[in-house]
Amino acid sequence: MEVNYKKLWKLLIDMDMKKQDLQSAANISAVTIAKLGRNENVTTAILAKICTALNCNVGDIMDIAGEDVQDTSKTEEFLHDK
Repeated sequence: MEVNYKKLWKLLIDMDMKKQDLQSAANISAVTIAKLGRNENVTTAILAKICTALNCNVGDIMDIAGEDVQDTSKTEEFLHDK
């Protein structure tokens, strides 16, 4: 699975914020900003800090793509069998 933070960067543009502004508002490190820039995994605590600072939900700042997420047919079959 791959994470993608394009939504976060778009939101910052819409809010007229820079990465450094986000770093200060969410009280996160420059290393974390760099990880986000490389679409690397960060903890849910970090995501929560960002969402709190930007007053948004996690789905507003990231996407998850990969085989496990794209194929939901088995999950849907499981739910319908119950």
